[in-house]
Amino acid sequence: MPVILLEDVNKLYGFGDATTIALDEVELSIERGEFVAIMGPSGSGKSTLLNVIGLLDRPTHGKYMLDGRHVARLRQQSRARVRRDKVGFIFQSFNLLPRMTVIENVALPLAYKGMLQTKRLKKAAAMLERVGLSEKEYFYPSQLSGGQAQRVAIARALINDPQIIIADEPTGSLDSASSRLVMELLSDIHKAGNTVLMVTHNPSLTKYASRVVFMHDGSIVADEQTKLGEIPDTLKRSMYFAPRKTVDDDLKGVSSLMNTMPDEKPAAKKVSVKKATPKKRTYKARTKKAKAKK
Repeated sequence: MPVILLEDVNKLYGFGDATTIALDEVELSIERGEFVAIMGPSGSGKSTLLNVIGLLDRPTHGKYMLDGRHVARLRQQSRARVRRDKVGFIFQSFNLLPRMTVIENVALPLAYKGMLQTKRLKKAAAMLERVGLSEKEYFYPSQLSGGQAQRVAIARALINDPQIIIADEPTGSLDSASSRLVMELLSDIHKAGNTVLMVTHNPSLTKYASRVVFMHDGSIVADEQTKLGEIPDTLKRSMYFAPRKTVDDDLKGVSSLMNTMPDEKPAAKKVSVKKATPKKRTYKARTKKAKAKK
C-alpha cells in the first residue's frame, strides 16, 4: 500500500472568472521509502502539491489517502495530530523563531506533544549532534550561517521521528558547499527509511532522488524512476540540462579566431606632415614695431 495516494486531485483558488487552477487532476502514488524530487517552472503547482500532501491545505476535489487513511474524513484536531507526528517540514526560509535559541527551536515540536522540558531538551541536543551542530545549541538564529540555519531546520523536522519529510527548495538560498551538506543530510535521512519529497529548480540535485516528477500548469507531465547518483534522461533532454560553455570551450574559440587572422599586420600608411614656415615680416611691419617701442 502506498504511503501517499492522490487520485484526480484538484486545487482551485478564487471564484468565477478569477479562478486559478493550481492543481489539475493530479494522479500520484508514492511508496514508503522513496526519495521524490519534484521539478517544474514557477507557478506549475509544486508548492501547492506539497501543501496538500503535508496537510497544510485541502484539495478542492479528489481523493487523498495518507498511510491508508482518507484525509478528507479527518477532523481538524486529527489532521493537526497527523501533521505533527507523521510529517516533517523543511522550508527555504528556515522558519526558525528568532527569539528562541537553536536548541529551543529544535525542541519546540516536542512541547506541543506535552513532553517535559528536561526530556525534550535532551532529545533536541542529541538531534543537533546528529546534524553536526552540538556546539551551537545556545546560539540564536541570527548568529548562524544559512547552511547552519537549514541544518537546524532539518533537526527540528526530524525531532518527532516523522515518516515523511517535505522539503520545499531546501537549498534555494544556500551556497554550493552548504547545499552539499544539506543534501547529504537528506540522503542519510532517506537511507534510514524515511520518505522524502523535495521541490527543487536545480537539476544536479535530482541525483540524490530515486524518482523525479515533472509538473507544468498544475499537472504532472512526466514521472521517471532514476538510480541514485544519476541525472534522469528526461532532464538531460530538456531545457533544465542545456549544455553550458566551459573555459576549454572559450579557449578553443580564441584559438580558432587567432587562426583566421593574417600572420602579418599591414604596413601603416605614412602620412607626410608639412611644417608651417614662419611668415617673413615686411619692411613696413618692422618700422611700425620700432616706432611703437619708442
